[in-house]
Amino acid sequence: MQKGLKAFFVHFFVTVFFVIAALAYFHPVLQGKVIQQSDIVQYTGMAKEQNDFRKKSGEEPYWTNSAFGGMPTYQLGAYYPHDYVKKLDRIIRFLPRPADYLFLYFIGFYILLSCLKVDFRLAVVGALAFGFSTYLIIILGVGHNAKAHALGYVPMLIGGIVLVFRKKYLWGFILTAIAMALEIGANHYQMTYYFMLLVLILGVVYLVDAIKKKELKHFFSSVGILLVAVVLGIAANATGLMATKEYADWSTRGKSQLTIEPDGATKENTNGLDKAYITQYSYGIAESLNIFVPRLFGGSNGENLGENSKSYDFLIDQGIPRRQALNFSSALPLYWGDQPIVAGPAYIGAIIFFLFVLGLFLVKSKARWWLLGGVIMSLLLSWGKNFPVLTNFMIDYFPLYDKFRAVSSIQVVLELCAPVLGILGLKKLFDSSVVLSEKLKALKFSFFIVFGLGVLIFLVKGTFDFVGPSDQFLIRNYGDELVSLIQADRRAVYNNDLFRSMLFILLSAVALWLFIKEKLNANMTIAALGILILLDLVGVGRRYVDADDFVSKRSMNEPFQESAVDKEIAKDESIFRVFDPSEGINGARTSYYHQSIGGYHAAKPAALEDLFSFHIYQGNMGVLNMLNVKYVVQQDEEGRSYPAVNPDANGNAWFVSSIKKVANADEEIMALADLDTSQEAVVSENNAGQLNRFEFQVDSLAKITLTDYEPNHLVYKSRNENAGVAVFSEMYYPHGWNAYVDGNLKEHFKVNYSLRALRLPEGEHTIEFKFEPEVVKIGSQITLASSILLGIAVFAGVGFTFFSPKKKKEGK
Repeated sequence: MQKGLKAFFVHFFVTVFFVIAALAYFHPVLQGKVIQQSDIVQYTGMAKEQNDFRKKSGEEPYWTNSAFGGMPTYQLGAYYPHDYVKKLDRIIRFLPRPADYLFLYFIGFYILLSCLKVDFRLAVVGALAFGFSTYLIIILGVGHNAKAHALGYVPMLIGGIVLVFRKKYLWGFILTAIAMALEIGANHYQMTYYFMLLVLILGVVYLVDAIKKKELKHFFSSVGILLVAVVLGIAANATGLMATKEYADWSTRGKSQLTIEPDGATKENTNGLDKAYITQYSYGIAESLNIFVPRLFGGSNGENLGENSKSYDFLIDQGIPRRQALNFSSALPLYWGDQPIVAGPAYIGAIIFFLFVLGLFLVKSKARWWLLGGVIMSLLLSWGKNFPVLTNFMIDYFPLYDKFRAVSSIQVVLELCAPVLGILGLKKLFDSSVVLSEKLKALKFSFFIVFGLGVLIFLVKGTFDFVGPSDQFLIRNYGDELVSLIQADRRAVYNNDLFRSMLFILLSAVALWLFIKEKLNANMTIAALGILILLDLVGVGRRYVDADDFVSKRSMNEPFQESAVDKEIAKDESIFRVFDPSEGINGARTSYYHQSIGGYHAAKPAALEDLFSFHIYQGNMGVLNMLNVKYVVQQDEEGRSYPAVNPDANGNAWFVSSIKKVANADEEIMALADLDTSQEAVVSENNAGQLNRFEFQVDSLAKITLTDYEPNHLVYKSRNENAGVAVFSEMYYPHGWNAYVDGNLKEHFKVNYSLRALRLPEGEHTIEFKFEPEVVKIGSQITLASSILLGIAVFAGVGFTFFSPKKKKEGK
């Protein structure tokens, strides 16, 4: 009882410490400020209509017309019935954002190390090292909240798996099920997928170990328990998963309808994302060493060197005002690697890198192999196009791998595995049962290997040219001399950060050597390492995310200022869409104030992206007309923006006089090139089943008008003396939208590659389109049942722990 009480207080005060650490790092949240996250700014624009409707009506629309011409809100923070996982998540993440995610990093990693039987002092150090890993801080700065969310729960999930294999079946099952539910609820399936690859490696290692020890029964029993836990955790998120799958098939992540490119060439890949798109963000092989030296390849596309740069000195010498010179040197394009844009390096810390190598020598358990395997897998796959043999194999043959872009982000697996092995190495170093000579030998080898790597990096510096992919652009705009000084700044940060990393390694190695020689006790050594790790990681993290990135809450809640163009367009109270060519398909500012055909999302509606590629970027006004784009933002001769009225926009709905039937989607999208969309429509053969005629009489009095608008409920009035087909300027989505004519359900179909169409009898009619997604109804029932089962399992675990026969017997 006393042991359990002591453990409770230890974990409680550790949790309090993590709360303080998270709030201290992001201290502006205590003043009510919020971090200015670029991706969240875009999300706010995308979700404006959804959030306004929810606030006004108290209902969930599940559809928005403010972005991409219309799309489900499943990936925009939709609320689902019986989503108790989300309620639990909010309890865990009780701190203001982004301190809540930093706290989640800490507590999740601490739980994992506790499951690995690591002393709480070392577990705290490991949790701080993981949480302050530079990449994990950077994603909070740019607003990759879903990614941070998922990464926070991954360590808990791994911890639950470890517990089950340690024969702690009940609590391992409970932790795995809850962590899996929270992980899926975080809604970043790419991160979850990558860590499932790590779990596969873990499983193989444990299987080999079970074969050697002849414990296959335990292994397969553990796998069975874990499968049930995982299924239960997944099922507790059934609504979100099913809805996401449904949307993904319709988006750019699904199978393309087309087999051709805009230029007529055969499409390379129709089942997922193109290889070039998947591997656009690929780590250079040498660049991966920035896990050890942060600015080895310059750091980011906008490094702040202030007055400590050659570029700044040059600008001052040229007579440039100090403020302008500082502005330039505060965002220097120092990154010179292969990736298009980098917000900062994936730096895990020089000391953690050193401890990882130390762990390779000292850790003898199977944990060494699955952690090392995770690091190697993560590195090789992060190289993407720079290691095409493995990458192409994964894309072509490994299930779902081609659904995710930015393969460089798989290095998050390394960022988890390296500190775990490093802390396990420390655990062995502090273990009195390990002989002194083995500790000293491991320390010496680790130091010489890592310090030697630093020396090698210094020696090979001369083989690098420090030329970045943007340098030609910079030369055209700023001249050769300034660019040569920027390259000199790249060399300088290469040297400075290398010496910095080697200094931290030297200091940490000295601390460990003093401990082995019994000059420092364990507590002092752990404290020294913890301070050094914090100085290292926090020092680098603050280069990219600090107090200056925080703004007032209002600035984030209302991130876009209403312009004169917005005010002018707002005078028009009809329903229409706006297109800003300066945004194109990528940008959500227009969505904040108007219904837009652009937006910001990693999984765009595939049909709309195809319309942009084939027609809108080529200036096809017929396609803009059918999308009811009434205003196009343009610039006058003086560069001022104004809303140009498109007088030919087709409106919300219209009757067509003819429908052209074609063989397939390829012919359908190509037919839009010369189609008069106000009078004609095109339909592919597989969507034309309900049509028995293709020519219609449309007189001047035929009319269809949108009379009532809500994002999930559109009401039209039609009048036509003849039976005909009406085309609606709304995106066709095959799931959830139901059409009613005078209250009777009628089948609608797709025309013009992307729009809805409906057969209407002659006379006057009321037409309603209602978004009634069946996936939400079915999914919520599964979610409710799974949540109840998960709750029963938790209560059973608590009951068994405190009221088991063993406890009663001890009480007697």
